[in-house]
Amino acid sequence: MPLTAAARIIRNARHVTAFTGAGISVESGIPPFRGTEGLWNRYDPQSLEMSYFHSHPRESWEVIKKIFYDFFGEARPNDAHRALALMEQHGLLHAVITQNIDNLHQEAGSRNVIEFHGNSQMLLCLDCGARRPAREVDLAVLPPRCTCGGVYKPDFVFFGEMIPEDASMRAFREAELADVFLLIGTTGEVMPASLLPEEAKRHGAMIIEVNTEASNYTTRLTDIFLEGKATAVMRGLRTELLIM
Repeated sequence: MPLTAAARIIRNARHVTAFTGAGISVESGIPPFRGTEGLWNRYDPQSLEMSYFHSHPRESWEVIKKIFYDFFGEARPNDAHRALALMEQHGLLHAVITQNIDNLHQEAGSRNVIEFHGNSQMLLCLDCGARRPAREVDLAVLPPRCTCGGVYKPDFVFFGEMIPEDASMRAFREAELADVFLLIGTTGEVMPASLLPEEAKRHGAMIIEVNTEASNYTTRLTDIFLEGKATAVMRGLRTELLIM
């Protein structure tokens, strides 16, 4: 059984790292950005382009507020997020690298989370660099402004921005160190995050993939493919790992 084999590999591993994408949060009510059900079929992605944000902050913020604070604000961690937190608590998982910006891994109890694309729950002032939790900022008037008068921007990576250096360095270091790289709900379409499994494989890691269908990694990199929804597969893996 693939689940049994995956659990055995994880239990015998020296350093397990998880790498998560949009697919792990779908069952929390957060749709992916790409694909037939993706948010970019409903909203214009230019709202998250830095050049557009600078020139049209109010228009950008109207879309940002709908997606990330009105809609995403209702999302809660699911069983897949909780399974990773439990694996970490039992010493079976060293870190989670996530492409998601929804903060659900932390809410589920994961402590060592590397946010490759940032976090929507923090806002950054583009003038003075101050950071504040989004819940402490009034979004009734857009764009929201810092006490210095500068415009706040969500502290996640927009199109046209670089990946934060610290997050990138930590993520690629994890890929080098891991002897097991657990992919959950990521298809390998977004650069440079998509290079992380490649880096892990290049350094000899076993790749265990959890996905509802084959991804860009499945035939090239994956050693064990666990097909199915993230919550169901991770509940099964928890059972095999004997962690509750």
